[in-house]
Amino acid sequence: MSASSKKKLRKEQATEKLTQKQIAARKEASTTQMYTIAFIAVLVLLLAIAIFVGVRQTIKNTGYYEKHTTAMQVGDHTISNAELNYYFIDAVNSFYSNYGSYASMMGLDPSTPLNQQVLDEDTGRTWADDFMDTAKENAKDTYTLADAAAAAGFTLPEDQAAQIDSSMSSLDGYATLYGYSGGQAYLKALYGNGATIDGYRAYTERNALASAYYNHYSDSLTYSDAELRAKDAENPQAYSSYSYNYYYLATSKFLTGGTTDESGNTTYSPEERAAAEAAVKAAAESLSTKEIDSVEAFDAAIADLSINEGAEASSTESKNVLYSSVNSLYQDWVTDSSRKAGDIGVFDSTATNTAEDGTTSETLSGCYVVYYLGSTDNSFPMVNVRHILIQPTHADGEAEDAHADGEAYSAEELAAAKKSAEELLAQWKSGEASEDSFAALANEHSADGDGTTGGLYENVYPGQMVASFNDWCFDSSRKPGDTGIVETTYGFHVMYFVGNTDLTYRDYQIQSELRSADVDKWHAELLDAVTVTDGETDYIRTDLVLGSAG
Repeated sequence: MSASSKKKLRKEQATEKLTQKQIAARKEASTTQMYTIAFIAVLVLLLAIAIFVGVRQTIKNTGYYEKHTTAMQVGDHTISNAELNYYFIDAVNSFYSNYGSYASMMGLDPSTPLNQQVLDEDTGRTWADDFMDTAKENAKDTYTLADAAAAAGFTLPEDQAAQIDSSMSSLDGYATLYGYSGGQAYLKALYGNGATIDGYRAYTERNALASAYYNHYSDSLTYSDAELRAKDAENPQAYSSYSYNYYYLATSKFLTGGTTDESGNTTYSPEERAAAEAAVKAAAESLSTKEIDSVEAFDAAIADLSINEGAEASSTESKNVLYSSVNSLYQDWVTDSSRKAGDIGVFDSTATNTAEDGTTSETLSGCYVVYYLGSTDNSFPMVNVRHILIQPTHADGEAEDAHADGEAYSAEELAAAKKSAEELLAQWKSGEASEDSFAALANEHSADGDGTTGGLYENVYPGQMVASFNDWCFDSSRKPGDTGIVETTYGFHVMYFVGNTDLTYRDYQIQSELRSADVDKWHAELLDAVTVTDGETDYIRTDLVLGSAG
């Protein structure tokens, strides 16, 4: 090979190597670019996810999902999760305010989420499920009655609308009191992210309208005297009141012997229990066969029982008890039209026991001994009365209901309250001294009521009020316009007697029973005509923990 040929070959080889280097470089650059593009794509995706999550959380915090998801359909009305949350939370609050002290006994743990607490082991039903059903039932009821009100042209009474306005205007103040920035923040904390001031107002107004129309319809029902007499004839005893004293003898007081285990539990043999049952019946029968002509003699006979030796024992008074409230064990006996004052009856109280094999047996828990005093047919007029309650003021300047706490007022506190009551009565007498002026004073000064009723109690019947209040109202000499001051465990009452009603207490009971049945029928028919469709309830606060509620 010539020198020129070798030189040309080296040049070609160099060119080829350069080309391969360039190719490799380009390949490497291409790979780098590919990874870079992939990295950027992943970064963009992650960023998009982050933005989506953030936006979703932001939307969630605004209550968008609560407001825009349908929880249920009631007739033509679409109810969102935000609105059903009002019903749900209020159902929980209502239950807890009524039964809070017994919640644990009923199996409700305020420190555990409601949707994690099983109410029915067989079905797996939780407390949240139960409150959800109540919320839906209340929503259906409210919308149904509100629609009925609209169809009848009934609107919310002005005084109730004014009360709602007042409550809503005070919302910010309550919120600040509980540490929230305003009413909106308070409602969100209480009812969830979907809660708004406007939504809560609409919810409150609808509930008020439904309740007002229900009462309006009930009050609109009237009954003729013929209808009252026909109902009365069905069961005359049902509308009378009965007076008697009773004494309960428990079988457990007559048990003797027994076997006590290491844990301190005592059990009794069938023979020992039979002996106790025979003894309690004998003691009860001994009371019924003695010559007893008064409550005092009845109590003396009770005290003479050997089982009561060394202990104080007496009967319990039941005065003017309505038929429906008489113990079912002796209801028929007490209300028998042939019953006479001084009659004594003995009635067994039994318990049903279930053995491990499923068999049941009856045991005698004890005996009631009843001493009959008499009855009244309640054919007397009821009364209407106004009052102004003045509660004693404690040293800290706060007027409190000591009666509710089982406390007693001091002599100084009572004297100051009595003086205030006397001054109010004197103030009334020095003015126009009319029923209207008394009502105005009651609205301004009474510790009873909401300041809108003028202290009025209508259709008051004997035994409804505490003793001294009752005695003043039903004094045989009482006449319209009478005033006075009455002391009760609640404080001092400045009294104004409006007068007797045209309706007797007996007819009032009959009328109330007829009205209740007719309203229930009307209400049931309204509800039966409404179609309800369930929706999505994922945004209802079923995970609520009562210990942190509100």
